[in-house]
Amino acid sequence: MSKRGGYPGGMGMPGNMNNLMKQAQRMQRQMEESQKNLEEQEFTAKAGGGAVEITCNGKKEIKKVHLEKDVVDPDDVEMLEDLIMAAINEAFKQADDASGAVMNKLTGGLGGLPF
Repeated sequence: MSKRGGYPGGMGMPGNMNNLMKQAQRMQRQMEESQKNLEEQEFTAKAGGGAVEITCNGKKEIKKVHLEKDVVDPDDVEMLEDLIMAAINEAFKQADDASGAVMNKLTGGLGGLPF
């Protein structure tokens, strides 16, 4: 008499399911490792021809701000604010792009999956 239901091969998960679980665990470890490396990586962006330079890490924490003396004009604070904002946004974009590239590499471009 044949068995009804269940998986061929007896108790537990079928071979393909075991392999799938191992691959998922391996991918999770790789993602955690990549995330840690990314968080430690630094991204530097400049604005105003290098007059403002901002360095952030992968966690988007500002690590360094460098301003050339000639960009500090008490009569034009708004320009300095705009340059700082532009450099920060560019550094954050670099961090986001690097994060996206890592995720794309790990998932093989399957980022649109619902899980």
